[in-house]
Amino acid sequence: MALAAAIPIASAEDWFVDVAEQRGLRARHYSGASGDWYYPEIMCGGGAWLDYDNDGDLDFYLVQAHRLPKRTEECPANQLFCNDRGRFTEVPRAGGANDLGYGNGVACGDYDNDGYVDIYVNNVGPNALYHNNGDGTFTDVTAKAGVGDPRWCVSSGFLDYDGDGDLDIYVANYVQWSVETDHPCYGQGGRRDYCGPASYNLPERHTLYRNNGDGTFTDVTVQAGMGQARGNGLGVVAGDFNGDDLPDIYVTNDGSENFLWVNQGDGTFIEDALMMGCAVNELGKTEAGMGVDAADYDDDGDLDLFMTHLSGETNTFYEFRDGMFEDMTTRLGLAGPSTPYTGMGLGFIDYDNNGLLDIFIGNGRVTYGTVANPAGPFAEPNQLYRLSPDRKYADVSEQAGSVVTAWDPAHAVAFGDYDNDGDTDIAIVNMDGPVRLLENRIGDDNAWIGISAKGKYGRYALGAVVTVVTDGAKRNRLVHRAYSYAASNDPRLQVGLGNASAVKDVIVKWPWGGVEHFGPQKAGRYVQLVEGRGRPGTAVAAPAGEAPTASRGHRPREYRDR
Repeated sequence: MALAAAIPIASAEDWFVDVAEQRGLRARHYSGASGDWYYPEIMCGGGAWLDYDNDGDLDFYLVQAHRLPKRTEECPANQLFCNDRGRFTEVPRAGGANDLGYGNGVACGDYDNDGYVDIYVNNVGPNALYHNNGDGTFTDVTAKAGVGDPRWCVSSGFLDYDGDGDLDIYVANYVQWSVETDHPCYGQGGRRDYCGPASYNLPERHTLYRNNGDGTFTDVTVQAGMGQARGNGLGVVAGDFNGDDLPDIYVTNDGSENFLWVNQGDGTFIEDALMMGCAVNELGKTEAGMGVDAADYDDDGDLDLFMTHLSGETNTFYEFRDGMFEDMTTRLGLAGPSTPYTGMGLGFIDYDNNGLLDIFIGNGRVTYGTVANPAGPFAEPNQLYRLSPDRKYADVSEQAGSVVTAWDPAHAVAFGDYDNDGDTDIAIVNMDGPVRLLENRIGDDNAWIGISAKGKYGRYALGAVVTVVTDGAKRNRLVHRAYSYAASNDPRLQVGLGNASAVKDVIVKWPWGGVEHFGPQKAGRYVQLVEGRGRPGTAVAAPAGEAPTASRGHRPREYRDR
């Protein structure tokens, strides 16, 4: 495959500039494509932001693939790049996390509550878990932990689904595939092309691993009520989607109905996407679900969903309204601009720190394109959508800069503040091309506050909702790492304050219940909020008519004592 184009020439007016080369993040993804058109070649390319050495700077982990059917010497292993105050240096052998599998994606989380983030690599089977030893090295503990799922996984996520204080793992598997069962597919004019999931019609079972608290996990998929479901899973995001203080799981499936696993509070889930309005689009059709993110874009007290799809389909925005989701894609202005492209990684970001959640999308084709481009037949321009105060999105990609509109084959897109200046930067893993590091040059136009919300066990409180209160607004933000496509992201929150001069209060609604107020905070810095150290209180009420509604099948229960 052709490599992505050279670094686009930036201008002084660009909102984002590619500084990967300048900052030492000299990395290229390798799919191993050999001309045999093996299906996984078109889906791979993962990456993660994580602070593996706890020095306060985000490091970067790149997931590599290899030549199929088996690895050869020239194939790179997964790579780790250490960030030292904005300069990246490759860590030899990734500190021991140099996985050699056919990599697709990655999830990060501190599964053993020792204060160091661990790495779970998603492969075309088996997956791998690397324990962070706290001394700059990792150890492969897959066999001991029992999490080497042998299926084809693109995305996964850590969450504490049972409220016992440690992180469990949801694994979104894709298609039942092997080199032996691979078969040819053809595109326009009878040209050989990559297959899609419909050509196999073998959606895979997903996996839920429960953390036993002793360094091992148990596959509880069947006991949790997930054993019968099959889906072509590509995107995972967790959060409380029905307002009952329980973490749920949403999964985008490629060409099959999406999943919304509603947590029942007793270790089981009910799949309720169809009844909740987020299984299919407003026309009742399944779509090619790729990446996904969740956020309270309208600050009304509940989580909304946005996901990317194939060219010819729109990306889809589900807004939570009156107890269920409604497809608002067209009404929000997101339908037309997305139709020509295949969206992959994405995220809600407030790129200009004005307090409103915008959307960034990395685009890249998964079938052979007809448009000639130096970056190859799978390249497409990325997109940035700006949210207006009247809650409509507009495509502002052209103003964002040449690196955004440059044609690249984007796959994983990971979001984080790599230089700790209070705005969100973007890492893009281009299939068989360079990793782009999009430095945000516009976020410092407005005031901001950065927040690290950590639970009583010392790790990031994944699933918590933080409300930042200023004189003129209340901004709700979800603490999460697993979203986008094949990516893991900065768990810290960068909250834009716009013209506000002060933060009056910061309120944290902790996972599994409990609300604390942390009072006034200074803007322009990162603050750490720890469970149990705030003032007990109540959450910010949703506007009238927008109260959270429990999902069909939910059984009330008392909060568990963690």
